Amino acid sequence: MNSFTQMLEKYARLVVQIGVNIQPGQVLIVSAPLETAELTRRIVAEAYDAGAKYVMVDWDDEAITRIRYEHAGDDTFDYYPQWHADMMEKFAAEGGAILRIKVPNPELFNGIESWKVSKSVKAAAIANENYSDYTRNSRISWALVKAPTVAWANKVYADLPESERVDAMWDAIFMMNRVTPDNDPVAAWKEHVAQLEKVEERLNSKRYKSLHYRAPGTDLHVELPEGHLWKSAGGSNASGTYFIANMPTEEVYSMPHRNGVNGTVTSTMPLNLNGRLVEGIQLTFSEGKVTAYDAVSGLEHLTSLLETDEGAMHLGEIALVPHDSPISNLNRIFYNTGIDENASCHFALGSSYPTNLAGGTEMSKEELLAHGANVSLTHVDFMVGSAELDIDGELPNGTIEPVFRKGNWAY
Repeated sequence: MNSFTQMLEKYARLVVQIGVNIQPGQVLIVSAPLETAELTRRIVAEAYDAGAKYVMVDWDDEAITRIRYEHAGDDTFDYYPQWHADMMEKFAAEGGAILRIKVPNPELFNGIESWKVSKSVKAAAIANENYSDYTRNSRISWALVKAPTVAWANKVYADLPESERVDAMWDAIFMMNRVTPDNDPVAAWKEHVAQLEKVEERLNSKRYKSLHYRAPGTDLHVELPEGHLWKSAGGSNASGTYFIANMPTEEVYSMPHRNGVNGTVTSTMPLNLNGRLVEGIQLTFSEGKVTAYDAVSGLEHLTSLLETDEGAMHLGEIALVPHDSPISNLNRIFYNTGIDENASCHFALGSSYPTNLAGGTEMSKEELLAHGANVSLTHVDFMVGSAELDIDGELPNGTIEPVFRKGNWAY
């Protein structure tokens, strides 16, 4: 067995045991691009070895996805098969688990009218709203993981000879997931999770009333709702099984008060918005709502996002990641939010995670809104961290203390 095969097996075992944490008798759906077949097959084998009752693979082909936008009628993009959404809801209700290899091509929809993609994405979100409640509330185990595709590697490693790009991407993915030739990545992740949980505990003990962000193009005050909870790495599903939703992960995150955000924030990395790039985002907030916005490029895509619904104009997540961290130190933009958000402090437009509010998973949408959480069909992270970011925290007694200085923890 060569070294790459060994690394691939380690990675597959890691995402099954630590990511979705498959339990005996459980059913798993693996959603994967065709190009990741080798890894996907190993994931399926690991899942069965862990006791899975049945594993279904839902293959994705981006070429076919693009064909729809090039050839389908303009009146068809608000269609999504309800039977598929019903299937996913039933699957979740029966305690199934989802593992998705999520690596959208940053240039997939170049030349495609933005409204087509936005309408299709919104139709899928509406149809899958009941299923999404299972993931948003962590009732089932789900995990998003990464693997190279040629299009993605070509974008990220355009500075390398073409023949080296996919290998370079594999090296990066193994590194950021703590997979090395001579280690046990499962043990390494347990240690990593323990370190993140210490940061989570520290932030929860602070009970900050608000955070103040300052950086070039950013001067933003963010209130935190009563009962907010900081989370990190993973959590337990409705059955008590611990899982990690995003691999890699370096963040601790919570929710802002949907009506308590004021000021201006500027993004520091490009955003891959469903296969469409948006760069240089600038948002101005008043009482939690976006009142002005702009982008250096991709403005029409940002506009479509903000028009998804009323909740898309508010923030739903706030996340802290030190600039001096493993992914950030690679000094490379990956054009993949699941990776870039773990190299940078970030916010998300759209829905909050009810798990970030004491008692939130038991609340109705109306109750969540009343407690300051945001409700929306969408949830899109954008990066704001840099070596120039300072953050101050307001303690319950009104004292102001440094939280971040020059992009890193101040304590």
